[in-house]
Amino acid sequence: MRMSWNLGRIAGINVFLHPSLLLLLAYFGAMQGGVESILLVAAVFGCVLLHEFGHALTARQFGIETEDITLYPIGGVARLRRLPRAPGAELLITLAGPAVNLAIALALGVALVAGAVVGIWQVLPLAGFVRLLMYVNLVLAAFNLIPAFPMDGGRVLRAALSGWLGRLRATEIAASVGQVLAVLFGVYSLLHGELIHVALAAFIYFAARTELAHVASEEQQRTYANAPHQGIWTAPPGYRWIRRGQGLWQLAPINVSVNDQEPIRWL
Repeated sequence: MRMSWNLGRIAGINVFLHPSLLLLLAYFGAMQGGVESILLVAAVFGCVLLHEFGHALTARQFGIETEDITLYPIGGVARLRRLPRAPGAELLITLAGPAVNLAIALALGVALVAGAVVGIWQVLPLAGFVRLLMYVNLVLAAFNLIPAFPMDGGRVLRAALSGWLGRLRATEIAASVGQVLAVLFGVYSLLHGELIHVALAAFIYFAARTELAHVASEEQQRTYANAPHQGIWTAPPGYRWIRRGQGLWQLAPINVSVNDQEPIRWL
């Protein structure tokens, strides 16, 4: 049973909230300055949700629907029902998320300047809050563009390499970069006692491995489907022939770590 709470449907997409996010809000409320910190964290995760909708709504333009969006303490995850195979489509879907954060930062910057001109911040002392939220969105955009798969920057790297090296090899390179950076980031965070960053590093590491396994399985199936030499007795990908005795043979599934029906998680 799903642990996350359904917040409703927005633009035809189910939005979920993981309960652990409430613990993060409680922590900031108790340890980092009370109501103002809680409001800032809530606003940041609102921006994260808009980031994920940037991915989801752009993917819809290419005929790719989104299963759902879930907010975790380490960020948001949009589960796309399939991957875009065209590098150009993947590039646009990927960049849509950071572009939303940059657009939010720009809007907040304009609001800061306009508010200063008309003197609204003297009446509503929110300039510091708006300024901090603007900086957070700039950091979110920059952090997501680090070339560490499966983050947005890793997908940009794969899209750039796919036309040159092929999708599988490009995924191997992007996933390897992501895993190396995740290990370095995790060790650094562990040494400094930043456990939530350790959890984020672990998520990135295993998500990169899962994505690579999924793409490898997908490419194997495409190779099988397009192979001109395959015969009627060729076992399909994921299966093998086993001997049952007395001249009987049976197709048996090969246990793999990837479920091809599982939607793709897009950070």
